[in-house]
Amino acid sequence: MLVSVSLLCSAACGRTGASTQLPLSTIADVPLPGDTSRYDYESYDARRHLLFIAHLGDSEVLAFDTQKQRVVARISSVGDVHGVLVVPELNRVYASATGSDEIVAIDEDRLTEFARVPGGRYPDGMAYAPEAHKLYVSDETGETETVIDARSNQRIATIPLGGEVGNTQYDSVSKHIFVNVQSRHQLVEIDPMTDQIVTKNDLPGAKGNHGLLIEPELRLAFIACEDNNKLLILDLRTRRLKNSFDVGDEPDVLAYDPGLRQLYVAAESGIVSIFRVDSDHVFKLAENVVGPNAHVVAVDPQTHSVYFPLKSLDGRPVLRIAQPIAALNSVPK
Repeated sequence: MLVSVSLLCSAACGRTGASTQLPLSTIADVPLPGDTSRYDYESYDARRHLLFIAHLGDSEVLAFDTQKQRVVARISSVGDVHGVLVVPELNRVYASATGSDEIVAIDEDRLTEFARVPGGRYPDGMAYAPEAHKLYVSDETGETETVIDARSNQRIATIPLGGEVGNTQYDSVSKHIFVNVQSRHQLVEIDPMTDQIVTKNDLPGAKGNHGLLIEPELRLAFIACEDNNKLLILDLRTRRLKNSFDVGDEPDVLAYDPGLRQLYVAAESGIVSIFRVDSDHVFKLAENVVGPNAHVVAVDPQTHSVYFPLKSLDGRPVLRIAQPIAALNSVPK
């Protein structure tokens, strides 16, 4: 049975002109193992139907089977894990263990750890550049980008960025890496073939530009600013800002559904903002509370299901699984 998500209206909703009712229906609230502590990034492998979730508070990575709707593995001793990134072509998962300042490499077949690599002073977000066979890691307080050779599992470069580093993303069109430098209000572009900075894009109006998502086909960069609760949209063709939107307090993780062209911006306040992304226009569809501390979101592009790990719902950690109304309405009856 599908149950509509019961949502609380926020003060922000009335300012945006968007609907206060999110176009989502809850499919399930699946209990998660461990204690009621913070979750961080997620990463999804559509081929294996495995969602990898960083349980920061428990220092472990959860492997969640989206078809069976249950956790199938717990990879422990990943100290204060923040980032998690699955690289299906390598049958590998990377996790940033901020507690030990390492990158932990996990075998996706066995769901066990097999290597550790120095990750800087505070490793966080990650991106993989397939042509160069390199992993790029945001060293948040070290103010650098750590470069790891995926073939040898060795750190091979450290790129100074001159400021506190936010999230890192790969652009499949330019084949470049983009990195938020949040204390300098910039988006920095790196060429993986040379590990040299190509451009530094100033971001007017940015404060704490931490979250980042690249939409390669439309040539857009979506940038979430945690210090002034803004979503900035940068045109990667012109390198100019196209628009700016208010979002929930302390926006963090972004996810994109290319089939529905819906962008999700999840905030520490529990507010999720949903945007429609067209070729020449981006507009807010809705904004409201999904759950307590719902600052992490991931999307299954095949089923359109949306996943929100919540650290404490009625005193227990759960994975809230929702389905967009637009996807439900398109299912043949």
